[in-house]
Amino acid sequence: MQALINKLRIKLNQPLPGAQAHNLMSPKLSTGNRVNFKFDKAPRKGAVLILLYEKEGEIWFPMIQRPLYDGVHSGQMALPGGRYEETDGDLKVTAMRETQEEIGVEPGQVGVIGHLSEFMVSASNHLIVPYVGFSKEIPRFIPDEVEVDEIIEAPLSQLLDKSRLKEKEIVTAHGYRLHSPYFDIQDKVVWGATAMMLSEFAAIIEDL
Repeated sequence: MQALINKLRIKLNQPLPGAQAHNLMSPKLSTGNRVNFKFDKAPRKGAVLILLYEKEGEIWFPMIQRPLYDGVHSGQMALPGGRYEETDGDLKVTAMRETQEEIGVEPGQVGVIGHLSEFMVSASNHLIVPYVGFSKEIPRFIPDEVEVDEIIEAPLSQLLDKSRLKEKEIVTAHGYRLHSPYFDIQDKVVWGATAMMLSEFAAIIEDL
C-alpha cells in the first residue's frame, strides 16, 4: 500500500492523461457525437474522492449508488463527493466534507495524495476535481439515508481488468439513447462521468 501511495504522489504531480483517458469511456449518440448540453449559468464547482484502503490483501475503493429521483444522475453509480460550498475554502475540503456526509468517513481518516484532471460533467453543469486519498484502516461506512442507496466496495483489480470493460445502450434521464462504454464492477454498471474519471485513474495506475 505505502509503495503505491509513494508512486501516486509522484505521478499525480506530473502531466496527467486527462481527456485522452476520459474519451475512452465517453458515451455517444448513434451519430458518434457526444450530447451537447447548453446552460445559461457558469458551471458549479465540486469535488469527489477516490478513497484507497487495504483489505484482504488487495487495494479497495468505495463507490455509491444514487437513489432513484427526478434528476440527471438518478440511480447512477458515483464516487462520494458533491458541490463546493463557500465555507469549504477549497475543493479538497469539499471532497472530505462530502465523503463524510455521504459514506461516514471522517476527514481525519483520509490522507490526500493528490488529484486527477479537472472534469466537466456536462449533463449537470458541474466542474469536478477528483481527489485521490487513502485510509490506513478499513473504513467503517455509514451511508447517508437520503443521498445514498447503497455503498459498493470494489477491489482496484476489477477497475484494471480489461475483461470488465464493456459497452451497452443506455437511456438517460433526458431521453437520449447513448452507446456507452462502462466498467462492470461488482456487477454494477459504472458509466458516464464516473467511468470517465476512473478511466484516468486506471491509466495512471497502469503506468506506475
